[in-house]
Amino acid sequence: MTPARWVPLFLEALAAERGAAANTLAAYDRDLAHVQDWLTDAGKDFASASEDDITAYLVHCDAQGLSKATRARRLSAVKQLYRFAFEEGMRQDNPALQIAGPGRDKRLPKTLSVDEVDRLLEAAQAHGRSAADRSRNACLMQVLYATGMRVSELVSLPLAAARGDPRMLLIRGKGGKERMVPLSPPARTSLADWLATREAQEDSAKARGKPASSFLFPSRGKAGHLTRHAFYMLIKDFAVEAGVSPDKVTPHTLRHAFATHLLANGADLRAIQTLLGHADVATTEIYTHVLEERLRDLVLDHHPLAKDD
Repeated sequence: MTPARWVPLFLEALAAERGAAANTLAAYDRDLAHVQDWLTDAGKDFASASEDDITAYLVHCDAQGLSKATRARRLSAVKQLYRFAFEEGMRQDNPALQIAGPGRDKRLPKTLSVDEVDRLLEAAQAHGRSAADRSRNACLMQVLYATGMRVSELVSLPLAAARGDPRMLLIRGKGGKERMVPLSPPARTSLADWLATREAQEDSAKARGKPASSFLFPSRGKAGHLTRHAFYMLIKDFAVEAGVSPDKVTPHTLRHAFATHLLANGADLRAIQTLLGHADVATTEIYTHVLEERLRDLVLDHHPLAKDD
């Protein structure tokens, strides 16, 4: 087995055994390609690299000014590759086994106030060159905020999941895991409006001999549906029109807002974990810290004894 085949085989195993998504596989591929390039310059490859070589690579990454998160992610990719190589008998040892990662800087996720979300929803409803664009944009934002979906889950929603005025949506998340999330009344209204518009568009397309799309938010692009990047650009436009700083608004910020607002209104942490599709409740617990920080700021800003004389 040549070392050049290690990464492709590793990625195939991730896809087959863990159901890793295309974006996850692409991220592993990029990180491991960077490591391989450095090893090649050093006259090594994954088969011959030692623990000292992997450590030297991490020192190189630090010297290049890469963040702790990036260095931790690349080391994780290397560790998983070598675990796979050891289990498959491609190496008799694991040179990355004892290497400790740099850790990650603890950063609380950015979120939005209820007022800011309301303004974004209003901006989405008014944004677009046509009534169809405005209907789609309103639906995108209402469904995103109502469910806390990941952007990749949102843009790739199948049309079948939204038929029949559903109270719940079936979402296929990371690793192919499925979960049910409820829709709020405003989200259901926006979804019904978009479905009516979309079906009229579909009927027109069929009359011209064009194939029907299986996606709720179709596109003429290669993916067949609205891309993550396209929606990212759209939400920045909504922010500008809503008077909300575009720097703090991304599709993922709406996911954070969904979780934080639920928690602030008394939702159970385990329920939020289920709705977000987190495998570990520890991931969801970050939102308790967001809420604690906002409550602390609230006291410091408004409590009379917290003010300086």
